[in-house]
Amino acid sequence: MNRINQLFGSDKKNLLSIYFCAGTPTLEGTANVIRTLEKHGVSMIEIGIPFSDPMADGIVIQNAATRALRNGMSLKRLFEQLHGIREDVKIPLVFMGYLNPIMQFGFENFCRQCVECGIDGVIIPDLPFRDYQEQYRPIAERYDIKVIMLITPETSEERIREIDAHTDGFIYMVSSAATTGAQQDFDVQKRAYFKKIDEMKLRNPRMVGFGISNKATFRAACDNARGGIIGSRFVTLLEEEKDPEKAILRLLEAIRE
Repeated sequence: MNRINQLFGSDKKNLLSIYFCAGTPTLEGTANVIRTLEKHGVSMIEIGIPFSDPMADGIVIQNAATRALRNGMSLKRLFEQLHGIREDVKIPLVFMGYLNPIMQFGFENFCRQCVECGIDGVIIPDLPFRDYQEQYRPIAERYDIKVIMLITPETSEERIREIDAHTDGFIYMVSSAATTGAQQDFDVQKRAYFKKIDEMKLRNPRMVGFGISNKATFRAACDNARGGIIGSRFVTLLEEEKDPEKAILRLLEAIRE
């Protein structure tokens, strides 16, 4: 069974998924960041594929992607760095990246390399759902790579139900129709959106992302889904500390009750 399905098939709650951009803070540090996060109890890791035009990301992740590209990170090099990661890392690993580099690499070749490295799924924010259905889904399913779709407060109920019916893994519930970035709390409007999605009784589990950085936002995510995804805040801490151990300890201190 795919590790994503294993995780969400368990009774674990308050799941914590961490995003970081491969190639930061150092070109060769990707595997070390992954192992450090698992050691400190992170439930799932999203490994960012750096891209020059990350349209869904705020300035923190944009800057991280720019640094990673300047460091020399590429999709080919990332796959090379991840060979052997499954010798000791057990938690789900998900790529998050944009369609252009993946298309340049070749989608089937991308999925094949994911299997060889033990990558369980991919989040592609700019992949239209119809294109996924018609072109990418058969290939992804052949390799058991979960393609995780995003929904936002602007996504229609019809589209949400369509995504729920035709994907398998989890649904990435974006907290707001904006780019990534830390927030202090979720307002009434966002909490009403969480409640509306919960009342839809979707088949797939959900994780909340975008804006989670502290106790209040992480608790709100856990109250309204299986857990929260933290990206920008961890990327900031990683850049400040240059050490994944110190960065994750600071983050865990900030979100724990």
